[in-house]
Amino acid sequence: MMVSTAVELAHDALSLKFLVGTFAFLILNFFFRAHQNPLSRYPGPWISKYTNLIAKYYFLSGTRPRYVHALHMKYGPVVRVSPNELDISDIDAVKEIHRVGGRYLKSEFYENIGHRSLKTLFSTTDTSHHAIRRRLLSAGMARNNLMRLEPVVMERVQLTIRRMAEESQKRGVIDVFKWWTFMATDVIGELSFGESFRTLDKGEKTQYIMDLENISSFMAIRTTFPTLLRYAQFIPIFPLLRRVSEAGQRMFQYAQQAIGRYNKMLENNPDPKQTLFTKMFKGGSEGLTQFEITLEAGGYIVAGSDTTAITLTYLVWAVCKKPSIRDRLVAEVKNLPENFKEDDLRDLPYLNQVIHEALRLHSAVPSALPRAVPSEGAILAGYRIPGGMTVSTQAYTLHRNPVIFPNPEIFDPSRWETPTKEMKNMFMPFGGGSRICIGIHLAWMELLLATALFFRTFPNARVSQKEGMCDQDMEAKMFVLVSPKGRRCLIES
Repeated sequence: MMVSTAVELAHDALSLKFLVGTFAFLILNFFFRAHQNPLSRYPGPWISKYTNLIAKYYFLSGTRPRYVHALHMKYGPVVRVSPNELDISDIDAVKEIHRVGGRYLKSEFYENIGHRSLKTLFSTTDTSHHAIRRRLLSAGMARNNLMRLEPVVMERVQLTIRRMAEESQKRGVIDVFKWWTFMATDVIGELSFGESFRTLDKGEKTQYIMDLENISSFMAIRTTFPTLLRYAQFIPIFPLLRRVSEAGQRMFQYAQQAIGRYNKMLENNPDPKQTLFTKMFKGGSEGLTQFEITLEAGGYIVAGSDTTAITLTYLVWAVCKKPSIRDRLVAEVKNLPENFKEDDLRDLPYLNQVIHEALRLHSAVPSALPRAVPSEGAILAGYRIPGGMTVSTQAYTLHRNPVIFPNPEIFDPSRWETPTKEMKNMFMPFGGGSRICIGIHLAWMELLLATALFFRTFPNARVSQKEGMCDQDMEAKMFVLVSPKGRRCLIES
């Protein structure tokens, strides 16, 4: 008995030593591999040598751009944010990464925004696939084509301002975030699918609008937990993941319904109105299936609604906080003809300066744009970077370079009176290179028309303190896109 017990004790001790030894080996191997990683010697916090969990925490909390910007302020233009990722704010390196025809392709991060097996213009990392999709969509988004559609855009802008005036009369304040979201949503619906979503007519937040408001934070969850999300509907202990999955399904259904309505229009009308999606319905080698068209439509709904609404919201808020800026803008747009058009606005100096400054300081997409380093590696900002690593650039930091933009946190439109070459190079609210936002001309049209009409109609607009409105409501939550923390922006007219 005693011999058996002694043998068991010896066996247990040996097993414990084996487990401890194995654990120690794994820990040592982990640290060894981390220090062998070429990026471990690059500037950055010590924790980022070993894990990307810190960066993911800030991403999920909507504060990653501020975190990475703080790292740049401490470590310089090249900073390690995770074991295999550098964020770069050096102007020459940024130009190289986003150069047209360059070899820095979108990283796998984008594939997780939607379903990994379903590629869209935005999410695909395949250059040939992207080129085909861009050809199909670019004609509709060309400035010449949009000029033909300007009356539709202006009609929606005018309706938005009328609804704002009605709310001001009844409520005493205008929630511009709500109305700009309705406007941008209806514009993209009308131009893309031939029929507005009629959110301006309803004047209230539907499930569709609430899904749009949450889409940015949901994208963050989707890209962080892509595998778990596939099983969200079967895992009741993760209700948030289920909400993300259900919202994604509803967004697909919204796009499906919009495409279905346009198909009926095609069937019942031999000469239907042309839309931004018309070319996609044509056959041929580049024609898309109904399912592929629906996927692209879903991306259009989000990109065409959120970004414009966010920019207009922060623009109005920033201008209304500074009466001197507001009054100068009002004086300029006051002299416009009654039925002004985009052509009347394109050369208005102060209006364009205000829009540039809003896009700089309150970019709707301030977050990292991750790219994969070519297989042969690269030298950026004086650093040799192995192939396959990720290099990111974020507008939040590029737009706050104190050398290029003095007093970068100050909203100062006059800085754009005589912009330097460096200012233009660092200005990336719509991305850069061949992956620059395809809707840039439509966005500018909406920004010009909406800003001018708003300040002509409400020349005394000011930020309200009613209903508990405060600056904290406008604190930017920055996921893939921005949204104001309070989901509102109250203005008194």
